Formats: sequence, C-alpha cells, structure tokens
Amino acid sequence: MRAFFSDDQLLHQPRQFMRAGRLCEPTDVPARAAVLQRALDARGIELVAPPDYGRAPLETVHSPAYLDFLTSAFERWMAQATPTLEPGIEVLPNLSPYHSGKIDKTRRGPCPSGSVIAEAGYYLGDLSCPLGPHSWQSILRSAHSAVAAARHVCAPHDGNGMAYALCRPSGHHAHADRAGGFCYVNNSAIAAQTLLERFDKVAVLDVDAHHGDGTQQIFYQRSDVMTISLHADPSSYYPFYTGYATERGHGAGYGYNLNFPLPHGTGDAGFLSALDSALDALRDYRPQALVLALGFDTYKHDPISVLQVGLEAYRGVGERIHALGVPTVVVQEGGYEVDAIGIALEAFLAGFVPAMA
Repeated sequence: MRAFFSDDQLLHQPRQFMRAGRLCEPTDVPARAAVLQRALDARGIELVAPPDYGRAPLETVHSPAYLDFLTSAFERWMAQATPTLEPGIEVLPNLSPYHSGKIDKTRRGPCPSGSVIAEAGYYLGDLSCPLGPHSWQSILRSAHSAVAAARHVCAPHDGNGMAYALCRPSGHHAHADRAGGFCYVNNSAIAAQTLLERFDKVAVLDVDAHHGDGTQQIFYQRSDVMTISLHADPSSYYPFYTGYATERGHGAGYGYNLNFPLPHGTGDAGFLSALDSALDALRDYRPQALVLALGFDTYKHDPISVLQVGLEAYRGVGERIHALGVPTVVVQEGGYEVDAIGIALEAFLAGFVPAMA
C-alpha cells in the first residue's frame, strides 16, 4: 500500500477556534500528523510526498472564487491595518450572511463584495476555520496527497489498488465554496473526482464522528458518486443542520445519498452494525472504486466525541473494507486524541492490509 503526505501540511498552525461562545486551544494540531506517521512507519509503510498538482484538481470540486479567497485572505486581512483598525491574528468571520442552506439548490455565486471581511463571512462557515500565514500551503498540499493517492489507485495493479492519504487539514466539512469544521477543501471529494478519471462509479463512505456535510453537498445531485455517512446524531452535534436519514439526494442524485445517524453513546457493536448496513447499500450500488473518509473522533476518549467506540473497532472497519475487494483510497479525516490516533490507525491497518499484520 502506498501512502502520501507533504511536510508542508504541518505549516497550518491554528491558534484559536470558538466552541460554545468560548475561544479554545486548537485541537487540529500538527502533532496529529506526526503520530499517524509513526503508525505507518511501524508497519513499514513509506510516506511519499505528492507531486505539486497546482489548483486544477481542486477546481473540479471547488469554485475558483472560493479558492482565490483561501489563497489571498491572510495577506489581505493583515493589509487592513490602520491607526483605527487592528486585524486579528488570523482570518475569522464576524459576519454570517443568510443562505437558505438547502442542498437541492445550485451553487452560490461569488461573494458580491470584494471586502476581505465580507468574504470571510461568506466563505468561512463557522469559527473553527482560522486562516494563518501558511494555511493555504498546507490546505493545497493536503489536497495533493489525496490526488496522489487516487491517481495511484487509478493506475493498473495486479490486485486491487490501495492507497492512504494522510490529509491534514481534514476536508469532509468543506462545501464547494465554504469552509467549516476545521476543513477548507474537501480532500475526499477531490479524491472521488480524481477516481472518476478512470472509473465510472465511485462511492464515498465516511466513518468520521461528524456528518460529512460538505461531501454530501458536493455530490447531492449526482448519481456517479454515492455518498454514505455514519456519524453521531446531528440534532445536538456538529454540523447540526444536515446528516439526517431523510436526506437522500436530489434530482439525478436521489437515492445516492445515505446517512446513518447514531445515538450518542453508541459503542462498538452499534457502530459496526450500522457500518454493515451501510456496506449492504454500497454493494447494491456496485462502485468500481471507493473513498473511505476515515475519522478517529468516534473514539470514546476523543475530546470532542459523543460516541463510545473502542480502538479494536477500527480493526473491524479495516477488515470490512478489505473484504469489499474494491480499489480504495483512504483519506484521513478527524481524530483529536493525539495519544490514541496512532493506535487507532494501526488497528485499522491490521484489518485493511492483513498481509502486513
């Protein structure tokens, strides 16, 4: 199995995010990537730096105006400084423009104002996505890791292709033109779109603790990518507004979006049972390739988890994905208990790549 990561992904070092009205220390810290690297090293899996693909793969999923904002926001933010205005240390929104939020609608146009303050409100969906001086480079290279993994799987193989993208920042909350939940560009969606260069039907299976609302929004009206998400019940958990079982897709995409919201407190048995149901639906779809959006914030001791999943369950996830026999790109999403995520990845790999166990 090949794995991809760029050291530039460590450059994003957020200094704050808001939770329940309080500015908090970030949980998406560079140390997360270092721990996951060690878990790969322990299994003899070499990390390879992805090529520089530029913005082109990102533009297959995200609007150019949104990417322009991410590219230039920090410098423009700091350039606002005057004797009467001192910008904050990072780009964060203080506006929340109303949008219907209906995922059956077409994409929004570009922000009607060229003010960076207006654009921050328009393109940053919440206060968990600060942009610092090096954030864009990390965001871009994280996406490149996903593209490299997908292109590896697209290449001819003797068996089923497998690859792992150690993505940081994560991506599954990023909409086509909006950041959210520590996510800026949607690495899993970019991987799926890249797989379509070879395969006609692709599925994205998201097992992070949070609903993959961005992935759902991007593919909601399409039938060539099926999106399935297992996650904690969003009625009192991020992202709150989406992730319900009634959301099935729209137009040509109706029936190709499935959500499995789990009661808070769900443990290994309930989690794996829901995964089995999701995999039954996935088999019915008959995808030619799969993106697994792999989050470890389902772990019972994760600082922002409401589930009670143990570390051994991740081996069960790996075993089930391996048994599908489908070319698979694993894209790293959440997981913020730094002392546990390496063990979780090792458990997953023991099931996913049994020959290396």
